[in-house]
Amino acid sequence: MTTDQHVFTRSFSWTMSLLSAMGSLSLVGRFNLLCSDGDPDLTHPGNYVPPPCSFNRVVLNYTVTSKGRQFDRLGLMYLGDTEVFRTSTAEPTSNGIVWTYIKEMGQYETLWRVEQKIIFDLGNLIDSTYTAPFNTLLTATFFTVPNTKPAADQILPISARRSADNGSSAFSLPSDNASVTYRVPQNAERAVISISACGQATEEFWYTNVKNSEVNTFADQVGALYGYSPFREVQLLIDGQLAGAFVPLPVIFTGGIVPGLWRPIVGIDAFDLQETEIDVTPWLPLLCNGASHTFEIQVKGLDDDGHGNVSLSETVGSSWIVTGKIFLFLGPEGSVTSGTTPMLDAGPPSITVTSQLTTNLTGANQTLHYNTLYHRSLSVTSTIKTSNGTTYPAFWEQEFSFTNTNNISAQGFSQFTQHHIKGTDTSSSGYTIDHENNLTINSTFSTSPPDTIGINAVISHAVNLFHSGPSIFPSPLQLFTLGPPYPRNLYLYGRPEPYPLTIPSNLPIFKGTHRSTVQTGDASYLSSSNRSSSTGQTAQTFVIKGLQRMDERNDGVELYATFVRARDSGVVEKRERLLGKPVAAGMEVSAQARESV
Repeated sequence: MTTDQHVFTRSFSWTMSLLSAMGSLSLVGRFNLLCSDGDPDLTHPGNYVPPPCSFNRVVLNYTVTSKGRQFDRLGLMYLGDTEVFRTSTAEPTSNGIVWTYIKEMGQYETLWRVEQKIIFDLGNLIDSTYTAPFNTLLTATFFTVPNTKPAADQILPISARRSADNGSSAFSLPSDNASVTYRVPQNAERAVISISACGQATEEFWYTNVKNSEVNTFADQVGALYGYSPFREVQLLIDGQLAGAFVPLPVIFTGGIVPGLWRPIVGIDAFDLQETEIDVTPWLPLLCNGASHTFEIQVKGLDDDGHGNVSLSETVGSSWIVTGKIFLFLGPEGSVTSGTTPMLDAGPPSITVTSQLTTNLTGANQTLHYNTLYHRSLSVTSTIKTSNGTTYPAFWEQEFSFTNTNNISAQGFSQFTQHHIKGTDTSSSGYTIDHENNLTINSTFSTSPPDTIGINAVISHAVNLFHSGPSIFPSPLQLFTLGPPYPRNLYLYGRPEPYPLTIPSNLPIFKGTHRSTVQTGDASYLSSSNRSSSTGQTAQTFVIKGLQRMDERNDGVELYATFVRARDSGVVEKRERLLGKPVAAGMEVSAQARESV
């Protein structure tokens, strides 16, 4: 469809159908999204009714086709007011693309058991230039798996709670006040809060931003730069007290840096933006006192005075899309959890910022080099007394460091970024996660000849996660720990049907996992006279290992590994291994047969 005016059209239906004699059900939602662009009247609500079968696991299948020209778009799925899935779209081509993402959703079991609205908010805009709708299919499959870890008894949203008006319930910071107030059930015996947060608009590439005092360094050449420094911290506050904090993982969407980097491999987490969990169990003696308590999400950058003095900012640029969830695990009805007042130990963070400006022979600003270092440690402790009289110490501890180096040269037309985050979160529940993120970007922007835009970039992005203990989210170990005769199936790249997996009887018992992924790529973009093109190549390695001991960081048992290389919108090489063995060659799919992500 081509038109000079925006077209607001939608087609939406929900059906329930029996999949097999095993009792699994499928909830199917279809919508052809032409244009919403943030209009609350044009989100896509459906009425969800729980399936008439027993279940303790839910798997979501999200499949999209698109053809034409379109930006990447952010999508959020809600059960009622609670966000349960945050994703983004690929940028389509003139020949059309298709992608499928499969997501474990059993952690929201208590929500799936209640009749309520399902809302999928995926903004889009159709006009004479941006011509592609997103044709989307959502399927949720319900089934029972033995020995599944218990899910939360209650989930409370930290959101704007707009489902009654068919609206998206995400907060947009800094314009919104991202806080809610609840009376927490007094029989809560474990509480974990997850937070989903990502930057958009002027905050999408926050890790490349400059200090406020330097936003006009190259204003005459490239315009004002975005400020509040290349540092961001997401904070959770309970009754105004800091309960947890983290530096968000940079997510590069499929139009980010250079579009040719992300065809068909997408940026890390771009199809499933990950959440950070904060154990607030030490706060239960306070939260279970029968009074109302406030839960708030804030995003901080850095303010500076231009003379080397910096502090956490009270605001940031526009905008951060944030929500949260409070996962509650309850004791017997009528019981009351008590204990000692939580003790917070969170001194001021360590912040170091330096910068150096050089000029050319004419006196014009030529380069800006700046470094940002940040370190924070935090702990919350209390003593918990549960309904059965058990008393135990509860704690939540965090420590993380942040290092960022940026060098802007050629009067603002080139930028080199090195971004590093490393930290550890530990809970008295046994949950521990060590995380490390390294991102390097080298990009150059040009406007010569006139009316032409060119971008060249080289990128490297690596993420390492070491995890043990009871996370509220699914573990990769689920697939490898079920006893016989239950089948295991993996959905592997390019395969419409699940791949059967046989677990050897001598597979050890694992205490944790190591997940690592590395992306490298280079690409170029050229736009002229309302026409654009982008070429590039990207390679990615992804490995999951099972750890028998959490100190065996360089060892472990390889459970799954894949390597994919793409060039100019096609896959040119891919390899996969399950339990150290290559996936059967007969399952291969020709890369030339699909232009897909």
